[in-house]
Amino acid sequence: MLLIKNATVYSPLPLGKKDILVGAGKILAIENEIANSNNLFQVWDAQEKIVTPGFIDQHIHIIGAGGKHGFGSMTPEVSMSELVACGSTTVVGLLGTDGSARSIKSLYAKTKSLESEGLSAYMFTGYYGLDPVYITESVQEDMIFIEPVLGCKIAITDIRSSYPTDLDLLRILRQVKVGGMLANKKGILHLHLGNLKSKMDVLFKLVEEHEFPIAHISPTHVGRTKALFEQAIQFAKLGGIIDITTGASKYTEPYKMVLYALEEGVPIDKMTFSSDGNAGLDKLDENGNLIGFRRAVIDQNYRQVKALINNSTVKIEDAVKLITTNPATNLGLKNKGSIKVGYDADFCCLTNDFTLTDVFAKGKQVMENSQVIVKGHFE
Repeated sequence: MLLIKNATVYSPLPLGKKDILVGAGKILAIENEIANSNNLFQVWDAQEKIVTPGFIDQHIHIIGAGGKHGFGSMTPEVSMSELVACGSTTVVGLLGTDGSARSIKSLYAKTKSLESEGLSAYMFTGYYGLDPVYITESVQEDMIFIEPVLGCKIAITDIRSSYPTDLDLLRILRQVKVGGMLANKKGILHLHLGNLKSKMDVLFKLVEEHEFPIAHISPTHVGRTKALFEQAIQFAKLGGIIDITTGASKYTEPYKMVLYALEEGVPIDKMTFSSDGNAGLDKLDENGNLIGFRRAVIDQNYRQVKALINNSTVKIEDAVKLITTNPATNLGLKNKGSIKVGYDADFCCLTNDFTLTDVFAKGKQVMENSQVIVKGHFE
């Protein structure tokens, strides 16, 4: 067992200076002081560093994405050390435009691989289109029988989408919800938003006309354009959780979107960050000509939270929610996103200026003094 001493704990609520006892990958106790009688525990001194829950990235292309300029523009898989380096101890992988060259079964395999390496990994079934890309025979069966599947991903308001109608989406939502009920999962439909004029109109129709529970509808890339974000603010005011992309698909800096939404009356609990990391992006010259390809960075969730803390009056306990408690709530993860007894022992340790120094995943230290010390099997 591991005893973490002298931690300034944000659960994300500020708990003050605490000791944390960890065993079998779980948090066993949180006390003002825990004695190490007879030297039973391995001790790690947090040196009064800020300790938060491990960060959750609920939208990342763990097996790569891209390909809009041919096979050579497809991005590679993400490595464990890349995730650890930015504090991501829990990830949700998904497919993008491509449901052919990128296989849903390969996504499942990568999800299980990251689990075997020591992180927590989940996935969405489906991809941009309406045509079936599932491991079993349907979304509902994937929800029931494939343990890491938390929901389904589909694209709307994008020229690469299948232009699904409200009834198309309702049929998928029913499978997500019923499959989730049977598998004891929350179940969400994770919706890629493009930049067409229809924006989020169909989602309002689902909630207001068809009265489908908004908690199961999860729009992402809401900060792609200013007009889209204005509509996303209204969606959040109806009770939905909106996902702001940090690594790509943004009209301005993501932390500034949070500040604007807060000014407009959106509670911090109704917003999340995700990276869209490892997506394929164009590399352009000063005249807008394509000169190559690049990957969407995966570290901007952490960096945007840091920017929010350093450039506003938003408190640490609120800023951290964007990548801990809030995505855990959105995904329905009952043992993630908080530092509580019985929860998974995932921690990020940071200095007072919010510099990430140490990371623990399932109770095992994987970063020490800003250096990744546990890497993937083939790194």
